[in-house]
Amino acid sequence: MNRESIRKLLVQVRAGRVTPDEAVAQLRHLPFEDLGFAKVDHHRALRVGMPEVIFGQGKTPAQLAGIFSRLAKHGRNVLATRASEEQFAAVRKKFRASEYRSLARAIVLQRDRATYGKGKISVVSAGTSDIPVAEEAVTTAELMGNQVEHIYDVGVAGIHRLLANRETLSQARVIVVCAGMEGALPSVVGGMVGVPVIAVPTSVGYGAAFKGLAALLGMMNSCASNVSVVNIDNGFGAGYVASLINRL
Repeated sequence: MNRESIRKLLVQVRAGRVTPDEAVAQLRHLPFEDLGFAKVDHHRALRVGMPEVIFGQGKTPAQLAGIFSRLAKHGRNVLATRASEEQFAAVRKKFRASEYRSLARAIVLQRDRATYGKGKISVVSAGTSDIPVAEEAVTTAELMGNQVEHIYDVGVAGIHRLLANRETLSQARVIVVCAGMEGALPSVVGGMVGVPVIAVPTSVGYGAAFKGLAALLGMMNSCASNVSVVNIDNGFGAGYVASLINRL
């Protein structure tokens, strides 16, 4: 349920095509629908502009499929992150059009393919090992109506690879940069462009990387003023914020 669907419903009531009781029936689950094990937030798209996203980790296949079904009933795109193939199997029984993006670990049901972002979002990964987190950002931004491009394996150890993509980066309206190890890449990208850079520390690296903590602290101390930081491995959060920025 979003602003446009509510407006359309009210117009139908005014025109006499829908009775007030029928309209109430359609609105009965605002602001949320209680499934017992979950309270599905159908009001979120109206409130913040984007529908609720399902966090799959820790949910049983039946629970995830149940939430997925209730969100899908309203006809919008549905996204489940940190999802397993077993959870996808449960969803696929109900929605044959759904797909599983294994690198991103995401279940996707895309019905609305309209573009809502005003420009391109570029998602950059330092190394191949950072791609799963980058793919989560890509999938999130795509499902939220953005034109997304990715640039992978351009870390600072071979900085000429990044410089070869300077023109592509200059055309982006928002850039997401995923990096592990020492987390240097967002600062370098930030120094090359005049747009927001969202840094995503990844849990990639040897022992002293502390499962992404070293990259997180390095990114938080970036000397590039256009760099902001999300949590470790949080590709979803980066893709979401990039989508909001791209709509401004």
